[in-house]
Amino acid sequence: MLVLLILHLVAALVAPLLVRWWGSRACYPLALAPAAAFGWALVHTPDVADGGAVVQTYPWIPQLGLDIALRATTLSWLMTLLVGGIGALVLVYSARYFHPGSLGLARFAAVLVAFAGAMLGLVLADDLLLLYVCWELTTVFSYLLIGHSTERRSSRWAAAQALTVTTLGGLALLVGIIMLGEHAGSYRWSVITERPLPGGAYLVTAVLLILAGALSKSAVLPFSAWLPVAMAAPTPVSAYLHAAAMVKAGVYLLGLLAPVLAAVGQWRPVVLVAGLVTMLAAGWAALRQDDLKLLLAYGTVSQLGLLTVVVGAGTPDAALAGLAMLLAHALFKAALFLVVGIVDHSTGTRDLRELSGLGRRTPLLAGVAVLAAASMAGLPPLVGFVAKEAVLAAFTDQPLVLAGLVAGTALTVAYSIRFCWGAFATRPDVADAAPGPVAASMLVPPALLAVAGLAVGPAAGALDHLFRPYADLFGTVGKDLALWHGLTPALGLSALAIAGGVALFALRGPLAPALARLRSPVGGQAWYEAVTHRFDRLAIQVTGATQRGSLPQYLGSILIVLAVLPGGAMLLTRPWRERLPLWDDPLQPVVVVVIAVAAVLAVGARRRLTAMLLVGVTGYGTAMLFVLYGAPDLALTQFLVETATIGVFVLVLRRLPECFSARPLRRSRWARRVVGAVVGVVAAGLALTAAGARREPTISEAFPELAVTGGYGRNVVNVTLVDIRAWDTMGELSVLVVAATGVASLIFQRSRTGPRPRRPEPTTRPRRKGRPVWLRGGSTLRERRRSIVLEVVTRLIFHTVVVFSFFLLFSGHNAPGGGFAGGLVASLALTVRYLAGGRYELAEAAPVGAGTVLGAGLAVSVGTGVVSLLVGGGVLESARVDLTLPLLGDFYVVTSLFFDVGVYLVVIGLVLDILRSLGAEVDRHIEAAGNSPGGLATEGRGAAREGGRAEPGARRGRGRAGGLRRGVAAGTQPEPDPARHHPARQRCQPAHPARRPVGAGSGRRRQRPRRHQ
Repeated sequence: MLVLLILHLVAALVAPLLVRWWGSRACYPLALAPAAAFGWALVHTPDVADGGAVVQTYPWIPQLGLDIALRATTLSWLMTLLVGGIGALVLVYSARYFHPGSLGLARFAAVLVAFAGAMLGLVLADDLLLLYVCWELTTVFSYLLIGHSTERRSSRWAAAQALTVTTLGGLALLVGIIMLGEHAGSYRWSVITERPLPGGAYLVTAVLLILAGALSKSAVLPFSAWLPVAMAAPTPVSAYLHAAAMVKAGVYLLGLLAPVLAAVGQWRPVVLVAGLVTMLAAGWAALRQDDLKLLLAYGTVSQLGLLTVVVGAGTPDAALAGLAMLLAHALFKAALFLVVGIVDHSTGTRDLRELSGLGRRTPLLAGVAVLAAASMAGLPPLVGFVAKEAVLAAFTDQPLVLAGLVAGTALTVAYSIRFCWGAFATRPDVADAAPGPVAASMLVPPALLAVAGLAVGPAAGALDHLFRPYADLFGTVGKDLALWHGLTPALGLSALAIAGGVALFALRGPLAPALARLRSPVGGQAWYEAVTHRFDRLAIQVTGATQRGSLPQYLGSILIVLAVLPGGAMLLTRPWRERLPLWDDPLQPVVVVVIAVAAVLAVGARRRLTAMLLVGVTGYGTAMLFVLYGAPDLALTQFLVETATIGVFVLVLRRLPECFSARPLRRSRWARRVVGAVVGVVAAGLALTAAGARREPTISEAFPELAVTGGYGRNVVNVTLVDIRAWDTMGELSVLVVAATGVASLIFQRSRTGPRPRRPEPTTRPRRKGRPVWLRGGSTLRERRRSIVLEVVTRLIFHTVVVFSFFLLFSGHNAPGGGFAGGLVASLALTVRYLAGGRYELAEAAPVGAGTVLGAGLAVSVGTGVVSLLVGGGVLESARVDLTLPLLGDFYVVTSLFFDVGVYLVVIGLVLDILRSLGAEVDRHIEAAGNSPGGLATEGRGAAREGGRAEPGARRGRGRAGGLRRGVAAGTQPEPDPARHHPARQRCQPAHPARRPVGAGSGRRRQRPRRHQ
């Protein structure tokens, strides 16, 4: 069975390539995948005929007790036949339905095969969680298939509606499965059926949630509106998803769970009421349709209601009849949808008001349609008659339900006749249609399905033998499947339903006003649109009320909710039990006081730089606590992270005003202090509560021994990162790469992987060819901004710091350090290099692109896991390699070192990306703005006024002697002094400017910058 699933996956992956080679004819080889499932089910018919099962189990996630548990019994065997057989016929049909160069054909073929594989996994899954995974896969694939025509708005809307409804039902199903699995102690359905389930409200709730998921998938009221709208999909999709496969998933789930859950709580009332109402309402709606495809769509909804009633009733006779109806419906409804596709393909219309004489011109097609429609109407000797009579016989002891079934069957007969009459009859008031030629490959699939319905009817005895093991799960079967039972009440009711359907069609003229008037006050589609519109309005209102563009407001809302809900629950329950020591070292409370004072002062700081430094004090204080608690590795990492964060703050603060808002914020500052203090207390309480709530020994107790025996290292922290929990680190690396890409994409306008810009050479002193320049002059920073001492010291220590980062990288397996700490040290070296010499200096220190470094780091880490898998080990499994070198002697290397190298590179790439986006790229934007005709070259003019020499690009025509003098000569007003008016250079105003003396500051003389002599 697993081979079948893999075969579908491989076929879906190669489908685009096959379509590129062979066009629509690629559907022929792709049909082999579902055909293989059909053949497998036929081969294993003897295994399930006597109540046996085909079982296969493969390990999946052993830590969670999840396996790929596959099990084929009578019900799943039947569904495998339908999914595989009809899927293969639909693919053969699609080879001529689509033109060779149809847009999106490759995607359609791949997704249809993938959907068949997901549906196959759903019906064969024994584990309910695996069933849910396949359930959601069918939802996603059906969304892609319904929205095949992406250029059409109706197609996109229909796909979105189907996805919304079935996904919400799927979420309810997931909750119900989890509740049921926890209640039963297992998610394996074969195990649950052998255990008695304790009743109660808990089980009833789980059952109702499962029913919500099943009914939404099978388009049963109140979830029916999405299926008629989904007819925007291509006809092969409708024939497969909406007649034979996807909509049967909900019915299949009901049939799977009914032997155990049918007697629980409200199962039967919900199933019977929802099914009957759906059958009658949709059947009446089908009589009002003029589009052949919509007529079949509402007919499908009606018969899904019938299947819900029969399969979910939970009695032996109903279960036997339900399987027969499941088979019959798949055969005739798939055939009829394929017939509609041929009619539309050959005539260009599906409107029955425009079709006439088609039966005379295409007698074979008409014969196929009449045969399938007769089975849908329940006429003998077709399988539809056998199934319908079994259904009526199963409910003879329930008069109310039986009356609803007879009325629904009469409606089915009426719209079956309407379909044949509208598509193939000759009417004098309508011009005869002129159909094109019908390809044999399009006619054969519906013909096979219709003939199968005719052949299976007389073989009802064989069906009874095959289906009885499923019915025996409910008890003793009283009535068998047969084409002729004699003159029985069921036969009389069947004849009554046929007569009623014929009468409804014959009186279609007089009944037309009633058909137009008798409709639900608000249709399902109107309900859906009204609900989604209300949600859209509510979302807009909530967004308008909360999304004000204020980061303090967002953060404050989050923190207040955190303090009220978890904090209030903690105060009410008081989960703490033991009295904890306040400190282990006398220095710890001193450090805590420093952290608290710095945090309080940071809230009241008015200058951004002051607040940043105070926040940095809290970070360094936390690192000191790590030191006092004996965690040098954590302390080292915290010190480095805090230092790197300060560097990033410096890059950001230079583009922000020097001070925070000058509004009177005294009250708000006190409110923020209170919120911060409360949240801090709540967070500390939650940490203590979480630590004290542990019931089992922590798994980290085994880490020290495991680090030595399995990871071959004594630094438990680093071995945990690169070996014990390497998968977590891999995920964090991926997040870092995505974050770096997101930061850079907001700022970069050029490639991140190409060569870095080189600094312009000074024109006053030509560089000798082949001779490196150790310390460059004024081509990087202006003289007034340069610090020769800083540049020299940076050049002297840069390589030493980089070498130290290598030391931390290589020694981190047994001593404090590791790839993360080493990468941060190297990143700080690059940061200091940039701060000392600008963006060109950074380009010389790191001549490769940040994207290249990030990609290389991620590739090295992933490659380490792949290599370990290729050599026969587990993914990311470490191995020890003993080496001997003449000078170093004997030593060993652990393969997880290469994973750590990837971490090292990713950290460097992240910081390098930040330096080049928030640093170098912002510098370039400033220069570009300064060189533009109307740009505000703040730095260029400021340097000229200070007498300094600006960079070559920023010096042209933007200094005082250039820009201002030309402005005066042209008779214009000089530009404002940026040193006085730029927000980053304004003095911080008091919190209450109204309390300042009137005129304070207004009499100050404007200090003109002195010209450099």
